[in-house]
Amino acid sequence: MLSLLLGAHPAEIPVRTLVAVAEEHGVSGATLRVALSRMVGAGDLVTQDASYRLSDRLLVRQERQDRELDPTTRPWDGAWHQVVVTTGGREAGRRQELRRELLDARLAELREGVWLRPDNLTRPGWSAATRADTTTLLCHPEEDPSGLAARLWPLDAWQAQATRLLRALREASEPATRITVAAAAVRHLRTDPLLPDEVLPTDWAGPALRAAYADYRAELAGLLGSSAGRS
Repeated sequence: MLSLLLGAHPAEIPVRTLVAVAEEHGVSGATLRVALSRMVGAGDLVTQDASYRLSDRLLVRQERQDRELDPTTRPWDGAWHQVVVTTGGREAGRRQELRRELLDARLAELREGVWLRPDNLTRPGWSAATRADTTTLLCHPEEDPSGLAARLWPLDAWQAQATRLLRALREASEPATRITVAAAAVRHLRTDPLLPDEVLPTDWAGPALRAAYADYRAELAGLLGSSAGRS
């Protein structure tokens, strides 16, 4: 149900529609209602007027997921975006926050405190804490860019998993299997480094997997619409 709501716009669905969709996926209405109650208790969902919507925390996650599934890239001129961590002695919680922010920006760690990526994405607006802890540079490494990218990201492993998910999404016919594979595809796409074509392996599966998931999301929207009409 969270996968369903994360893919819905707006992220609010009447309970009768959720029950109808759940039954399409082999989940009874009683089981669904227990799960929904637990998600409300956990702060994942909010209920109002016989509908369920994502909590504010998960609306932020949905917004980030939407950006990651429909990224904006620009032509690459060969420059690399470099972020150097310039402060030490940070608390563990702050170190984790900084690392998460850098990873969310699709940077990879060359060595401790030195992060890189090709400069083909809009540079993020860093938090005040990250601006205080880092220096941002543009550079042109002398190393072959494809080789450097292969050192920074597990491209072969990512490509193999994307290919498996693409095949599974195309072959799955049962609704429950399809939504499970689609959720796995979303998680995998969120780790796509979004590199320029010049440094990627041949036939990179990222765009194909992204398109297949977009088709599935349109299919799911149609299912929601038909279920709402029947409920």
